[in-house]
Amino acid sequence: MDPLKNKIPSKIDTIHLLAVCGTGMAALAVMLRDLGYRVSGSDQNVYPPMSTFLADHGISIRQGYKPAHLDSHLDLVIVGNAISRDNPEAMRLAELGLHYCSMPQAVNHFLAKGKKALVVTGTHGKTTTSSLLAWILYKAGRDPSFIIGGILHDFKSNHRLGSGDFVVIEGDEYDTAFFDKGPKFLHYRPHTAILTSVEFDHADIFTDLNHVTAAFDQFLNGVPDHCRVFAFDGDKNIAALTTAVTGNRPAMVRKYGCQPDSMWRLGSARIENGWTDFDIFKREKHFGKFRTRLPGRHNLLNTLAAVAVADRIGLTASEIAGALETFTGIRRRQEVRGIKRDITVIDDFAHHPTAVLETVAAIRSHYPAGRLIAVFEPRTNTSMRNVFQKTYATVFDPADIICIRTPSMIQKVPTAERFSSEKLVSDLIHRKKDAHHFENTDQIISYLIDIAMAGDVILVMSNGGFDNIHQRLLDRL
Repeated sequence: MDPLKNKIPSKIDTIHLLAVCGTGMAALAVMLRDLGYRVSGSDQNVYPPMSTFLADHGISIRQGYKPAHLDSHLDLVIVGNAISRDNPEAMRLAELGLHYCSMPQAVNHFLAKGKKALVVTGTHGKTTTSSLLAWILYKAGRDPSFIIGGILHDFKSNHRLGSGDFVVIEGDEYDTAFFDKGPKFLHYRPHTAILTSVEFDHADIFTDLNHVTAAFDQFLNGVPDHCRVFAFDGDKNIAALTTAVTGNRPAMVRKYGCQPDSMWRLGSARIENGWTDFDIFKREKHFGKFRTRLPGRHNLLNTLAAVAVADRIGLTASEIAGALETFTGIRRRQEVRGIKRDITVIDDFAHHPTAVLETVAAIRSHYPAGRLIAVFEPRTNTSMRNVFQKTYATVFDPADIICIRTPSMIQKVPTAERFSSEKLVSDLIHRKKDAHHFENTDQIISYLIDIAMAGDVILVMSNGGFDNIHQRLLDRL
Protein backbone atom coordinates (compact mmCIF):
# COMPACT_ATOMS: atom_id res chain seq x y z
CA MET A 1 0.00 0.00 0.00
CA ASP A 2 1.39 3.36 -1.02
CA PRO A 3 1.12 5.64 2.06
CA LEU A 4 0.91 8.66 -0.24
CA LYS A 5 -2.38 7.27 -1.56
CA ASN A 6 -3.86 7.12 1.94
CA LYS A 7 -5.82 10.33 1.51
CA ILE A 8 -9.16 11.55 0.20
CA PRO A 9 -8.79 13.35 -3.14
CA SER A 10 -10.47 16.68 -3.78
CA LYS A 11 -12.55 15.40 -6.70
CA ILE A 12 -14.64 12.29 -6.00
CA ASP A 13 -17.54 10.63 -7.79
CA THR A 14 -17.25 6.86 -7.18
CA ILE A 15 -16.53 5.24 -3.79
CA HIS A 16 -16.18 1.54 -2.94
CA LEU A 17 -16.30 0.18 0.62
CA LEU A 18 -14.55 -3.04 1.67
CA ALA A 19 -16.49 -4.87 4.44
CA VAL A 20 -19.58 -2.79 3.67
CA CYS A 21 -21.97 -4.95 5.71
CA GLY A 22 -20.54 -3.94 9.07
CA THR A 23 -22.92 -1.73 11.05
CA GLY A 24 -20.75 1.38 10.88
CA MET A 25 -19.59 0.82 7.31
CA ALA A 26 -23.16 0.31 6.08
CA ALA A 27 -24.22 3.56 7.75
CA LEU A 28 -21.29 5.34 6.12
CA ALA A 29 -22.20 3.90 2.71
CA VAL A 30 -25.76 5.20 2.94
CA MET A 31 -24.64 8.64 4.12
CA LEU A 32 -22.18 8.89 1.24
CA ARG A 33 -24.92 8.01 -1.22
CA ASP A 34 -27.18 10.62 0.37
CA LEU A 35 -24.38 13.14 -0.14
CA GLY A 36 -24.52 12.41 -3.87
CA TYR A 37 -21.67 9.97 -4.45
CA ARG A 38 -21.90 6.76 -6.46
CA VAL A 39 -21.35 4.05 -3.89
CA SER A 40 -20.68 0.32 -4.08
CA GLY A 41 -19.34 -2.21 -1.62
CA SER A 42 -18.26 -5.78 -1.07
CA ASP A 43 -18.33 -8.19 1.84
CA GLN A 44 -17.86 -11.86 2.60
CA ASN A 45 -21.10 -12.08 4.57
CA VAL A 46 -23.95 -10.56 2.57
CA TYR A 47 -27.29 -11.44 4.15
CA PRO A 48 -30.32 -9.74 5.75
CA PRO A 49 -30.92 -7.46 7.49
CA MET A 50 -27.81 -5.52 6.43
CA SER A 51 -27.95 -6.61 2.78
CA THR A 52 -31.60 -5.54 2.60
CA PHE A 53 -30.82 -2.26 4.34
CA LEU A 54 -28.11 -1.44 1.79
CA ALA A 55 -30.16 -2.56 -1.21
CA ASP A 56 -33.11 -0.46 -0.08
CA HIS A 57 -30.82 2.56 -0.15
CA GLY A 58 -29.52 1.82 -3.63
CA ILE A 59 -26.09 0.48 -2.62
CA SER A 60 -24.67 -2.10 -5.03
CA ILE A 61 -23.25 -4.99 -2.98
CA ARG A 62 -20.80 -7.58 -4.32
CA GLN A 63 -20.62 -10.98 -2.67
CA GLY A 64 -17.18 -12.06 -1.51
CA TYR A 65 -13.80 -10.42 -2.00
CA LYS A 66 -12.56 -10.63 -5.58
CA PRO A 67 -9.94 -8.54 -7.42
CA ALA A 68 -12.46 -7.96 -10.22
CA HIS A 69 -14.62 -5.89 -7.84
CA LEU A 70 -12.09 -3.05 -8.08
CA ASP A 71 -11.11 -1.14 -11.18
CA SER A 72 -9.07 1.92 -12.00
CA HIS A 73 -12.16 4.17 -12.33
CA LEU A 74 -12.79 4.20 -8.57
CA ASP A 75 -11.94 7.55 -6.98
CA LEU A 76 -11.73 6.25 -3.41
CA VAL A 77 -11.76 2.92 -1.57
CA ILE A 78 -12.76 2.89 2.12
CA VAL A 79 -11.24 -0.06 3.96
CA GLY A 80 -13.05 -1.49 6.99
CA ASN A 81 -11.02 -2.84 9.90
CA ALA A 82 -12.33 -6.35 9.20
CA ILE A 83 -10.08 -6.39 6.11
CA SER A 84 -6.64 -8.00 6.41
CA ARG A 85 -3.53 -7.14 4.45
CA ASP A 86 -3.79 -10.31 2.34
CA ASN A 87 -7.44 -9.75 1.36
CA PRO A 88 -7.76 -10.16 -2.44
CA GLU A 89 -9.36 -6.73 -2.84
CA ALA A 90 -6.79 -5.06 -0.57
CA MET A 91 -4.05 -6.57 -2.73
CA ARG A 92 -5.81 -5.38 -5.89
CA LEU A 93 -6.20 -1.92 -4.32
CA ALA A 94 -2.43 -1.75 -3.81
CA GLU A 95 -1.79 -3.01 -7.35
CA LEU A 96 -4.03 -0.34 -8.92
CA GLY A 97 -2.59 2.43 -6.77
CA LEU A 98 -6.03 3.85 -5.92
CA HIS A 99 -6.68 6.42 -3.21
CA TYR A 100 -7.81 4.75 0.00
CA CYS A 101 -8.76 5.62 3.58
CA SER A 102 -10.16 4.07 6.75
CA MET A 103 -13.70 4.42 8.06
CA PRO A 104 -12.83 7.07 10.71
CA GLN A 105 -10.89 9.07 8.12
CA ALA A 106 -13.99 9.03 5.94
CA VAL A 107 -16.31 9.98 8.82
CA ASN A 108 -14.01 12.84 9.76
CA HIS A 109 -13.86 14.12 6.18
CA PHE A 110 -17.41 13.61 4.89
CA LEU A 111 -19.53 13.89 8.04
CA ALA A 112 -17.61 15.94 10.62
CA LYS A 113 -15.98 18.55 8.38
CA GLY A 114 -17.26 22.02 9.25
CA LYS A 115 -19.18 20.76 12.28
CA LYS A 116 -18.51 20.66 16.01
CA ALA A 117 -17.81 17.06 16.92
CA LEU A 118 -19.22 15.65 20.16
CA VAL A 119 -17.17 12.47 20.64
CA VAL A 120 -18.20 9.82 23.17
CA THR A 121 -15.42 7.46 24.30
CA GLY A 122 -14.94 4.79 26.94
CA THR A 123 -15.02 1.03 27.43
CA HIS A 124 -18.71 1.02 28.36
CA GLY A 125 -21.77 3.15 27.66
CA LYS A 126 -20.66 4.78 24.39
CA THR A 127 -23.69 3.78 22.35
CA THR A 128 -26.29 4.74 24.94
CA THR A 129 -24.62 8.05 25.80
CA SER A 130 -24.17 8.97 22.13
CA SER A 131 -27.78 8.09 21.40
CA LEU A 132 -29.11 10.14 24.30
CA LEU A 133 -27.05 13.14 23.23
CA ALA A 134 -28.17 12.88 19.60
CA TRP A 135 -31.83 12.63 20.64
CA ILE A 136 -31.57 15.60 23.02
CA LEU A 137 -30.08 17.75 20.24
CA TYR A 138 -32.72 16.60 17.77
CA LYS A 139 -35.66 17.31 20.09
CA ALA A 140 -34.19 20.73 20.90
CA GLY A 141 -34.27 21.60 17.18
CA ARG A 142 -30.50 21.53 16.63
CA ASP A 143 -30.79 19.13 13.64
CA PRO A 144 -27.67 17.08 14.48
CA SER A 145 -25.75 14.58 12.40
CA PHE A 146 -24.60 11.36 14.06
CA ILE A 147 -23.00 7.98 13.52
CA ILE A 148 -23.45 5.54 16.40
CA GLY A 149 -22.82 1.83 16.98
CA GLY A 150 -26.45 0.95 17.68
CA ILE A 151 -29.89 1.44 16.12
CA LEU A 152 -31.88 4.21 17.82
CA HIS A 153 -35.55 3.26 18.02
CA ASP A 154 -36.60 6.87 17.59
CA PHE A 155 -34.77 7.18 14.26
CA LYS A 156 -34.84 3.49 13.23
CA SER A 157 -31.24 4.11 12.22
CA ASN A 158 -27.70 4.42 13.58
CA HIS A 159 -26.86 7.46 11.45
CA ARG A 160 -28.26 10.79 10.35
CA LEU A 161 -27.23 13.67 8.14
CA GLY A 162 -28.42 16.93 9.67
CA SER A 163 -27.87 20.57 8.74
CA GLY A 164 -27.05 21.68 12.30
CA ASP A 165 -23.70 22.67 13.76
CA PHE A 166 -23.12 19.46 15.72
CA VAL A 167 -22.21 15.87 14.89
CA VAL A 168 -22.32 13.12 17.53
CA ILE A 169 -19.71 10.41 17.00
CA GLU A 170 -19.24 7.21 18.98
CA GLY A 171 -15.46 7.21 19.42
CA ASP A 172 -14.23 3.63 19.33
CA GLU A 173 -10.88 2.58 20.81
CA TYR A 174 -10.69 -0.42 18.46
CA ASP A 175 -8.00 -0.33 15.78
CA THR A 176 -8.60 1.61 12.58
CA ALA A 177 -7.42 -0.60 9.71
CA PHE A 178 -4.66 -3.03 8.78
CA PHE A 179 -2.60 -0.05 7.59
CA ASP A 180 -3.38 2.00 10.71
CA LYS A 181 -3.34 0.07 14.00
CA GLY A 182 -4.13 3.14 16.10
CA PRO A 183 -7.57 3.57 17.74
CA LYS A 184 -10.37 5.01 15.63
CA PHE A 185 -11.00 7.88 18.03
CA LEU A 186 -7.60 9.42 17.33
CA HIS A 187 -8.92 10.64 13.97
CA TYR A 188 -11.52 12.97 15.50
CA ARG A 189 -10.99 16.57 16.67
CA PRO A 190 -13.68 17.00 19.32
CA HIS A 191 -15.34 20.22 20.34
CA THR A 192 -16.51 18.27 23.40
CA ALA A 193 -15.71 14.73 24.53
CA ILE A 194 -17.07 12.27 27.06
CA LEU A 195 -14.98 9.60 28.79
CA THR A 196 -17.27 7.05 30.47
CA SER A 197 -14.86 4.34 31.65
CA VAL A 198 -11.49 2.73 31.00
CA GLU A 199 -11.07 -1.02 31.49
CA PHE A 200 -9.25 -3.86 29.78
CA ASP A 201 -11.14 -5.15 26.75
CA HIS A 202 -10.51 -6.17 23.13
CA ALA A 203 -7.92 -8.78 24.05
CA ASP A 204 -7.29 -9.46 20.36
CA ILE A 205 -5.62 -6.04 19.91
CA PHE A 206 -4.69 -4.86 23.43
CA THR A 207 -2.15 -6.81 25.47
CA ASP A 208 -3.11 -5.51 28.92
CA LEU A 209 -4.69 -2.60 30.80
CA ASN A 210 -1.59 -0.45 30.35
CA HIS A 211 -1.95 -0.83 26.60
CA VAL A 212 -5.58 0.32 26.83
CA THR A 213 -4.83 3.31 29.06
CA ALA A 214 -2.03 4.36 26.72
CA ALA A 215 -4.57 4.63 23.89
CA PHE A 216 -6.89 6.83 25.97
CA ASP A 217 -3.92 8.89 27.15
CA GLN A 218 -3.03 9.55 23.51
CA PHE A 219 -6.60 10.62 22.84
CA LEU A 220 -6.74 13.02 25.80
CA ASN A 221 -3.39 14.58 24.97
CA GLY A 222 -4.44 15.06 21.36
CA VAL A 223 -7.72 16.92 21.82
CA PRO A 224 -7.69 20.65 20.94
CA ASP A 225 -7.21 23.23 23.69
CA HIS A 226 -10.80 24.45 23.32
CA CYS A 227 -12.17 20.94 23.91
CA ARG A 228 -13.82 20.09 27.21
CA VAL A 229 -13.72 16.47 28.36
CA PHE A 230 -16.51 15.29 30.65
CA ALA A 231 -14.96 12.42 32.62
CA PHE A 232 -16.68 9.95 34.97
CA ASP A 233 -15.53 10.46 38.55
CA GLY A 234 -15.88 6.86 39.73
CA ASP A 235 -13.15 5.23 37.63
CA LYS A 236 -9.60 5.04 39.04
CA ASN A 237 -8.09 4.62 35.57
CA ILE A 238 -9.81 7.79 34.36
CA ALA A 239 -8.64 9.60 37.49
CA ALA A 240 -5.03 8.72 36.74
CA LEU A 241 -5.34 9.72 33.09
CA THR A 242 -7.06 13.04 33.72
CA THR A 243 -4.74 13.98 36.59
CA ALA A 244 -1.80 13.60 34.25
CA VAL A 245 -3.31 15.55 31.37
CA THR A 246 -4.75 18.43 33.40
CA GLY A 247 -1.32 19.42 34.66
CA ASN A 248 -0.84 21.39 31.46
CA ARG A 249 -4.49 22.19 30.75
CA PRO A 250 -6.34 22.45 34.08
CA ALA A 251 -9.62 23.66 32.57
CA MET A 252 -9.95 20.80 30.10
CA VAL A 253 -11.57 18.13 32.30
CA ARG A 254 -14.95 18.43 33.96
CA LYS A 255 -16.02 15.57 36.22
CA TYR A 256 -19.45 13.99 36.43
CA GLY A 257 -20.83 11.25 38.63
CA CYS A 258 -21.58 10.96 42.35
CA GLN A 259 -18.55 12.52 44.06
CA PRO A 260 -19.35 15.67 46.08
CA ASP A 261 -16.58 17.73 44.42
CA SER A 262 -17.60 16.90 40.83
CA MET A 263 -19.00 19.63 38.61
CA TRP A 264 -21.99 17.44 37.65
CA ARG A 265 -23.57 15.14 40.21
CA LEU A 266 -26.49 12.74 40.42
CA GLY A 267 -28.93 13.40 43.23
CA SER A 268 -31.63 11.13 44.59
CA ALA A 269 -33.42 8.66 42.30
CA ARG A 270 -36.74 6.82 42.61
CA ILE A 271 -38.08 3.96 40.47
CA GLU A 272 -41.84 3.65 39.97
CA ASN A 273 -43.98 2.07 37.23
CA GLY A 274 -41.02 1.65 34.87
CA TRP A 275 -39.82 5.23 35.25
CA THR A 276 -36.77 6.53 37.11
CA ASP A 277 -37.15 10.06 38.48
CA PHE A 278 -33.88 11.71 39.49
CA ASP A 279 -32.20 15.01 40.32
CA ILE A 280 -29.08 16.54 38.79
CA PHE A 281 -26.81 19.09 40.44
CA LYS A 282 -24.33 21.41 38.74
CA ARG A 283 -21.67 22.99 40.95
CA GLU A 284 -23.76 22.19 44.05
CA LYS A 285 -26.82 23.97 42.63
CA HIS A 286 -29.92 22.05 41.65
CA PHE A 287 -29.93 21.89 37.83
CA GLY A 288 -33.24 20.10 37.35
CA LYS A 289 -35.52 17.12 37.84
CA PHE A 290 -35.56 14.50 35.11
CA ARG A 291 -37.13 11.16 34.31
CA THR A 292 -36.17 8.27 32.08
CA ARG A 293 -37.35 4.80 31.14
CA LEU A 294 -33.77 3.53 30.88
CA PRO A 295 -33.11 1.10 33.74
CA GLY A 296 -30.11 1.05 36.03
CA ARG A 297 -27.54 3.25 37.72
CA HIS A 298 -25.18 2.98 34.76
CA ASN A 299 -27.83 4.53 32.52
CA LEU A 300 -28.36 7.40 34.95
CA LEU A 301 -24.62 8.09 34.65
CA ASN A 302 -24.81 7.86 30.85
CA THR A 303 -27.70 10.30 30.98
CA LEU A 304 -25.81 12.65 33.30
CA ALA A 305 -22.91 12.81 30.83
CA ALA A 306 -25.25 13.63 27.96
CA VAL A 307 -27.00 16.31 30.05
CA ALA A 308 -23.67 17.93 30.93
CA VAL A 309 -22.66 18.18 27.26
CA ALA A 310 -26.09 19.46 26.25
CA ASP A 311 -25.77 22.21 28.85
CA ARG A 312 -22.32 23.14 27.57
CA ILE A 313 -23.64 23.72 24.06
CA GLY A 314 -26.50 25.90 25.27
CA LEU A 315 -29.56 23.74 25.86
CA THR A 316 -31.82 24.47 28.82
CA ALA A 317 -32.81 22.04 31.56
CA SER A 318 -36.41 22.04 30.33
CA GLU A 319 -35.35 21.22 26.75
CA ILE A 320 -33.22 18.35 28.04
CA ALA A 321 -35.94 17.03 30.36
CA GLY A 322 -38.52 16.96 27.56
CA ALA A 323 -36.16 14.97 25.32
CA LEU A 324 -35.25 12.44 28.00
CA GLU A 325 -38.90 11.63 28.67
CA THR A 326 -39.51 10.79 25.02
CA PHE A 327 -36.34 8.75 24.42
CA THR A 328 -37.39 5.18 23.63
CA GLY A 329 -34.01 3.48 23.70
CA ILE A 330 -31.60 1.59 21.48
CA ARG A 331 -31.91 -1.77 19.85
CA ARG A 332 -30.12 -4.49 21.83
CA ARG A 333 -29.70 -2.33 24.94
CA GLN A 334 -32.13 -3.67 27.57
CA GLU A 335 -34.58 -4.11 24.68
CA VAL A 336 -37.82 -5.91 25.48
CA ARG A 337 -38.20 -8.28 22.54
CA GLY A 338 -41.60 -9.58 23.59
CA ILE A 339 -43.88 -10.82 26.36
CA LYS A 340 -45.60 -14.21 26.14
CA ARG A 341 -47.58 -15.92 28.93
CA ASP A 342 -46.47 -13.03 31.19
CA ILE A 343 -42.84 -14.00 30.56
CA THR A 344 -40.69 -11.06 29.42
CA VAL A 345 -37.76 -11.66 27.06
CA ILE A 346 -35.07 -8.94 27.04
CA ASP A 347 -32.10 -8.59 24.69
CA ASP A 348 -28.85 -6.85 25.67
CA PHE A 349 -25.42 -6.39 24.11
CA ALA A 350 -23.57 -6.90 27.43
CA HIS A 351 -20.44 -9.06 27.25
CA HIS A 352 -17.70 -7.47 29.39
CA PRO A 353 -18.03 -8.46 33.10
CA THR A 354 -18.72 -4.86 34.17
CA ALA A 355 -21.46 -4.49 31.56
CA VAL A 356 -23.01 -7.84 32.55
CA LEU A 357 -23.05 -6.84 36.22
CA GLU A 358 -24.63 -3.44 35.55
CA THR A 359 -27.19 -4.89 33.14
CA VAL A 360 -28.30 -7.71 35.45
CA ALA A 361 -28.57 -5.27 38.36
CA ALA A 362 -30.52 -2.78 36.23
CA ILE A 363 -33.08 -5.34 35.08
CA ARG A 364 -33.43 -6.66 38.63
CA SER A 365 -34.20 -3.14 39.90
CA HIS A 366 -36.94 -2.61 37.30
CA TYR A 367 -38.46 -6.09 37.64
CA PRO A 368 -38.25 -6.76 41.39
CA ALA A 369 -41.19 -9.16 41.72
CA GLY A 370 -40.56 -12.19 39.48
CA ARG A 371 -37.59 -14.44 38.88
CA LEU A 372 -34.71 -13.09 36.78
CA ILE A 373 -33.16 -15.68 34.43
CA ALA A 374 -29.82 -14.54 32.97
CA VAL A 375 -28.69 -16.18 29.72
CA PHE A 376 -25.12 -15.42 28.64
CA GLU A 377 -23.12 -16.21 25.50
CA PRO A 378 -19.38 -15.44 25.72
CA ARG A 379 -18.66 -14.44 22.14
CA THR A 380 -16.18 -11.54 21.96
CA ASN A 381 -12.44 -11.94 21.52
CA THR A 382 -12.09 -10.99 25.19
CA SER A 383 -14.93 -13.01 26.75
CA MET A 384 -13.84 -16.18 24.93
CA ARG A 385 -10.44 -15.85 26.66
CA ASN A 386 -9.79 -16.78 30.28
CA VAL A 387 -8.67 -13.26 31.20
CA PHE A 388 -11.97 -12.69 33.08
CA GLN A 389 -12.63 -16.33 34.02
CA LYS A 390 -12.79 -15.65 37.77
CA THR A 391 -14.46 -12.25 37.45
CA TYR A 392 -17.50 -13.58 35.59
CA ALA A 393 -18.40 -15.71 38.62
CA THR A 394 -19.12 -12.53 40.61
CA VAL A 395 -21.33 -10.58 38.18
CA PHE A 396 -24.54 -12.63 38.04
CA ASP A 397 -25.57 -12.33 41.69
CA PRO A 398 -28.85 -10.42 41.13
CA ALA A 399 -30.13 -13.26 38.90
CA ASP A 400 -32.15 -16.20 40.24
CA ILE A 401 -31.17 -18.64 37.49
CA ILE A 402 -28.08 -18.44 35.24
CA CYS A 403 -27.61 -20.15 31.87
CA ILE A 404 -24.14 -20.14 30.28
CA ARG A 405 -23.52 -21.25 26.70
CA THR A 406 -20.29 -22.73 25.40
CA PRO A 407 -18.73 -20.14 23.06
CA SER A 408 -19.65 -21.02 19.49
CA MET A 409 -16.31 -19.80 18.09
CA ILE A 410 -14.01 -21.00 20.87
CA GLN A 411 -11.73 -22.66 18.30
CA LYS A 412 -10.51 -19.17 17.31
CA VAL A 413 -8.75 -18.89 20.67
CA PRO A 414 -5.50 -20.74 21.49
CA THR A 415 -6.22 -23.69 23.77
CA ALA A 416 -4.24 -22.36 26.73
CA GLU A 417 -6.13 -19.02 26.62
CA ARG A 418 -9.68 -20.37 26.32
CA PHE A 419 -12.53 -19.39 28.62
CA SER A 420 -14.37 -22.35 30.19
CA SER A 421 -18.15 -22.18 30.50
CA GLU A 422 -18.07 -25.36 32.57
CA LYS A 423 -15.69 -23.83 35.10
CA LEU A 424 -17.78 -20.66 35.31
CA VAL A 425 -20.88 -22.69 36.11
CA SER A 426 -18.93 -24.70 38.69
CA ASP A 427 -17.72 -21.46 40.32
CA LEU A 428 -21.25 -20.04 40.33
CA ILE A 429 -22.63 -23.20 41.95
CA HIS A 430 -19.86 -22.97 44.57
CA ARG A 431 -21.23 -19.48 45.33
CA LYS A 432 -24.70 -21.04 45.86
CA LYS A 433 -26.10 -19.84 42.53
CA ASP A 434 -28.57 -21.84 40.41
CA ALA A 435 -26.35 -22.08 37.33
CA HIS A 436 -26.38 -24.33 34.28
CA HIS A 437 -24.08 -25.00 31.32
CA PHE A 438 -25.28 -25.69 27.77
CA GLU A 439 -23.38 -26.77 24.67
CA ASN A 440 -25.73 -25.07 22.21
CA THR A 441 -28.66 -22.68 21.89
CA ASP A 442 -31.25 -25.41 21.25
CA GLN A 443 -30.52 -26.87 24.69
CA ILE A 444 -31.00 -23.47 26.33
CA ILE A 445 -34.35 -22.89 24.62
CA SER A 446 -35.62 -26.35 25.63
CA TYR A 447 -34.56 -25.76 29.23
CA LEU A 448 -36.20 -22.33 29.37
CA ILE A 449 -39.46 -23.67 27.95
CA ASP A 450 -39.50 -26.30 30.68
CA ILE A 451 -38.81 -24.00 33.64
CA ALA A 452 -40.17 -20.55 32.72
CA MET A 453 -43.31 -19.40 34.50
CA ALA A 454 -45.54 -16.33 34.59
CA GLY A 455 -43.75 -13.30 36.01
CA ASP A 456 -40.28 -14.41 34.92
CA VAL A 457 -37.89 -12.09 33.09
CA ILE A 458 -35.42 -13.78 30.74
CA LEU A 459 -32.41 -11.54 30.09
CA VAL A 460 -30.33 -12.67 27.10
CA MET A 461 -26.82 -11.17 26.84
CA SER A 462 -24.50 -11.49 23.83
CA ASN A 463 -22.76 -9.20 21.37
CA GLY A 464 -23.98 -11.43 18.52
CA GLY A 465 -27.24 -12.78 17.16
CA PHE A 466 -27.17 -15.80 19.54
CA ASP A 467 -28.83 -18.01 16.89
CA ASN A 468 -31.95 -15.80 17.01
CA ILE A 469 -32.67 -17.17 20.48
CA HIS A 470 -35.00 -14.31 21.40
CA GLN A 471 -37.55 -14.82 18.65
CA ARG A 472 -37.29 -18.61 18.75
CA LEU A 473 -37.94 -18.55 22.48
CA LEU A 474 -40.92 -16.23 22.10
CA ASP A 475 -42.33 -18.45 19.35
CA ARG A 476 -42.04 -21.53 21.58
CA LEU A 477 -43.57 -19.72 24.54
